[in-house]
Formats: sequence, C-alpha cells, structure tokens
Amino acid sequence: MKPWKLILTALLGIATTAFGQTWPSAKPIRIIVAYPAGQGTDVATRYLAEQLSRNLNQAVVIENRPGAGANLGTELAAQAQPDGYTLTMGTNATHVLNQFLYPSLKFNPEKDFEPIMLVGTFPMVLAAGSQSKLTSMADVMAAIKANPRSTDIAMPSTTARLVVELLKARSGVAFFGVPYRGSANAITDIGGGQLPLVVDTPTGLRPHLTSGMVRPIAVTSSKPSELVPGVKTIAEQGYPSFDVVAWNALYAPHGTPAAIINQLNGEMNKILARPETRQKLLDLGFDPAGGTPAQLAEFARGERSKWEPIIRAAGIKAD
Repeated sequence: MKPWKLILTALLGIATTAFGQTWPSAKPIRIIVAYPAGQGTDVATRYLAEQLSRNLNQAVVIENRPGAGANLGTELAAQAQPDGYTLTMGTNATHVLNQFLYPSLKFNPEKDFEPIMLVGTFPMVLAAGSQSKLTSMADVMAAIKANPRSTDIAMPSTTARLVVELLKARSGVAFFGVPYRGSANAITDIGGGQLPLVVDTPTGLRPHLTSGMVRPIAVTSSKPSELVPGVKTIAEQGYPSFDVVAWNALYAPHGTPAAIINQLNGEMNKILARPETRQKLLDLGFDPAGGTPAQLAEFARGERSKWEPIIRAAGIKAD
C-alpha cells in the first residue's frame, strides 16, 4: 500500500475511534420523566441519575414533562434524537396500559423505543380495615360467596382497578370495586368501616399498616415482596397465575445505537447491584429489578398480552 493510503487509513481509524468515544462526553444526558417532580417515579429516577452520572463521569439531568396521563413526556421522548443523550423512565402506564386506556397515542410504546433495563417493580397490596374480620384470601372468598357486597374493594387508582378486574377473571367471583380519586379518601372510609377492603401501593399503605388502621391480606406480585415482609401473595393463596406489579424501566428513542444501549444497561446493572442502591429503592417503594434489554422487551410484551383483553372486556377508559 502506498504511504499516502496508509496515512489516510490511519487517520480514518483515529477519527472513527474518537467519534465512537465521544458518547457521553459531548453534552449532559437528560432523562425525561413524564410525571411531576416529587412523584415516586421522579424521586427514584433522580437518585439513579446521580449514580449514573458518577459512573459515566457526565451530568445526567431530569426533565419533568407531565401531562395527558404521562403521554406528553413519553411522546417527547419518542420524538427525541436517538443519540444516547435523551432517555425516559417509562412505567407500566406509559409503555403498556395507556395504549389500551386512551383512544389514540402519538407514539407506539413498543416500536418507538429501545428497551434498556427494568429498574424496579412494586406490587399492590390487598388490605382490610381493622374493623374487618377478613385475614386471608380464603376469608375474602367465603365472605363474598355468602354476601356479594360484604367485600367491596376501594380502588384509588387505575392499577387498583386492574387488580380487581384480574381477581374477577381468575377467580370467577364478582368482586365489586368502588373507585376513589386518590388514596386519602379511600383510607378514611376503610378506617371508618364504610368499606372492608382496599387495594393500594405499599408506599401508600405503609403508615396505615404501621398504625394498625389496616392489615395486609395479600400482595399481588407472583413472589413475596420485601416492601411488605411476611405477607403472602394472592398466587400463594390459591391463584397461582395471579401477578400484578407496577414498574419503572429505562428506555431510549428507537434507533439509539446498540453500543450505547448496552453500555447504559451495564452501568445500570452495576448501580442496582450496590447494597446501598437496593436499600434506597426499597425505602422509596420499589423492589429492585435489573436484567437485559431483551428481558425488558419480553416482559413488556407479556404485560401487553395480559392487560389488553382485560381492559377491553371491562371497558376501562382513562379518567
């Protein structure tokens, strides 16, 4: 090879290597959170962003873009440049449920994003008021068969309603759910004995479980949760296929280079492996997760397959 060709080849190699090494040194990484500041997803994302910033030696900033049931921020993330500098912390709402709850979305939660990693999950908790004698799923089923309205369930969220709908589908029993706009009013009525049962998050119920105002009957995940230690799952109490969790997962816009996706996945798995991170997420109300991009993609597909027919059959629409 002629000397000038050798020089040109070397220069091209240096340029290619330099370009490949620019991420993430060119500018800060932003993580779009489609929820208000201070909400659970936001708080957990801010903590993880601090850890990621240290690992990558680059600033990682949070951009809160709430609105339209979290669809606004998710749409913005889908439309961002796929260069590794924009990510989003997706949830079971943004990347599964909303496509069935809303008449139309301006993004496709599967095709418009590259999965990075499942970050954390949390179950819902079926709990009884202190005045109720119900202590197990067997008690609940016996009571509803004796008197269908004796086990009305307060539902302070869409996820709570999905738990009730899945209970109906898996048990064949006609549970009656009472919708509430938020946990506070639901807990007030449970504490006053107006309703015997509530489905809510571990974080929402934690102070009331501690005070004894409510007691846990079951968690909705397929496995026991460290968020509610010692409480059996619905699956363990006679419904082996029952599994409902809310979750957070990191995504990038579709087309983000695989090398960046894999690097982010590796760094996030390192972060979640730290004992202090695990404890912090538990304190914030999340069971730490982890895994590969492919595992997240498969998990989300399974969630869509599970929830679409239930939402369609129940006629659930976004509030």
